[in-house]
Amino acid sequence: MLKWSRKQRAWLAAMGAVCLLVPAWAQAPAPQYISTAPAALPSLGEGSDMTLTAERKIGDRIARELYRDPDYIDDPVLDEYIQSLWKPLVAGAKARGELNAELQERFAWQIVLGRDRSVNAFALPGGYMGLHLGLISVVTSRDELASVMAHELSHVTQRHIARSISEQARMTPLMIGTMILGILAASKSPQSAQALIMGGQAAAIRSQLSFSRDMEREADRVGYSVMTEAGFDPQGFVSMFAKLQQASALNDNGSFPYLRSHPMSTERMADMQARQQLLTPRAASDKADLEHVIMTARARILSQPGIDLLRSWTREANDAQLGSQPLAKQVHVLYGAALAQWSLREPQLATRFLMRLTPLVQGDAKASRLVQLLSAELAFKSDNLQGALRALSEIPTGTNPRRPELLAQVQALTRMGASSALDTGISQLRSWVQQHPEDGQAWQVLAGGLMAQGRALQSLRAEGESQLARMDYSGAMDRFKAAQDASRQLPLQGADLIEASIVDARLRSVQSLWREQLLER
Repeated sequence: MLKWSRKQRAWLAAMGAVCLLVPAWAQAPAPQYISTAPAALPSLGEGSDMTLTAERKIGDRIARELYRDPDYIDDPVLDEYIQSLWKPLVAGAKARGELNAELQERFAWQIVLGRDRSVNAFALPGGYMGLHLGLISVVTSRDELASVMAHELSHVTQRHIARSISEQARMTPLMIGTMILGILAASKSPQSAQALIMGGQAAAIRSQLSFSRDMEREADRVGYSVMTEAGFDPQGFVSMFAKLQQASALNDNGSFPYLRSHPMSTERMADMQARQQLLTPRAASDKADLEHVIMTARARILSQPGIDLLRSWTREANDAQLGSQPLAKQVHVLYGAALAQWSLREPQLATRFLMRLTPLVQGDAKASRLVQLLSAELAFKSDNLQGALRALSEIPTGTNPRRPELLAQVQALTRMGASSALDTGISQLRSWVQQHPEDGQAWQVLAGGLMAQGRALQSLRAEGESQLARMDYSGAMDRFKAAQDASRQLPLQGADLIEASIVDARLRSVQSLWREQLLER
């Protein structure tokens, strides 16, 4: 019996339930592109009837539910790390001819993180991809994580979702979206969800098995090439397969839902191992990847493992034998312990672990930066705003701070009130959202800063943009209407006059999107 927890409403449904209904989706839901590069493999997505627009609409509809799920998390530090892997993979797919300009422009190419502790990742229609923190926490290298992401990306570029839908009785996009959302709702009740999946779907599953196996093999091979093109060590593909194979051999107990949609086989393992043998082995590096071990610790803590597991980090950090462990192990444990202690409301212990951690990462610029960001984060949570700003100021940023530093800085300055430093931060944040209008969290932080400066109209508009970025059209309309009302009560001139015009235009645009959404129901 499959057990569906309350925590996994959208996540398990999107990956587990959809996989059982249409196995090919979960492995690969995504867009279509027929490669034109001479060296590219033939695409199994050729001949699909589904348009890019229809597929994107399905993805948008599912993504709206994922953004509302309590397990959704936008952590600037983890997100930045995931993007540092994702962007080279997308560029690698483009360089190999697996991703054309139209597909790149029309699809979302967004990654959604979920707090769930299970080992899972999934692609969805329209270029969306989901990652559970559980997956990030178990991979031992960035190359292993990149291998999973490259596999899912290849499902997207080869348009397996469209091909799968064509094979699945020519269902319309609206029917597909409705079915997926039905699963999301049913997942609140394990009994009804179980009945929905098991009742009447056996024939569809059987008819899809050979088709899904072909797609899995293609995603492996294309993903392997894309990963290599992006500069990652393809050995990560082999070692990740070994992990999954071991979990499969142990009769997956539910912590690896990825295996239900991506069943391991000796054939797939042998194929990747054979490809690895054709490449010149890379020289092994003696230097530990401290950035990655910090990210795995952060993922484990932010997945909310429970009080007992949080306390186990403290015991491990206080173990007298820790100092004799490899550097990577010490950094992993101490970073996790510092973050865990804050979750347990023990700020003094958190600071103590942080002080032990700091000298260990000296000489590693990436790890040192992450430790400084943690120091700023803990200071901010303790209402030590000056301490947070001081920790951030010690991070070399250049002219334009990176996203984690920028968001943390503006949040701290907002709490302190209007100042010239806040003016500078808001100016930098405005530049960021102009280049990344889909960044809902950045818009929300900007809204808070603008309100602290007394710019109510601009703050309300930023709140509307934040809701719009998460495809909450009703919430966006509410904020834009509030901004419109505010503009009528203020004497407008200069920047406010321009802002009011933008609000009017954005409101009309969102109302149109909202009407389209109503028609889909």
